[in-house]
Amino acid sequence: METGKGYVFRQLLLVLIVCLVSLAFLALGLMVGYAVLGEGKDPINILKPETWQAIVAKFTGK
Repeated sequence: METGKGYVFRQLLLVLIVCLVSLAFLALGLMVGYAVLGEGKDPINILKPETWQAIVAKFTGK
């Protein structure tokens, strides 16, 4: 088994890549759900803070 800085660097790089790919798929899923299954508007709108504030306001009643 490999040890040292190279091994740790590769493992951290792998974790970073998995996190980035997961975030990309999350964003893609949100955009598809919002545009296709939801209102059918511009899919980029789901990534804007104003949209999330409106969604949270609907659920919390504020």
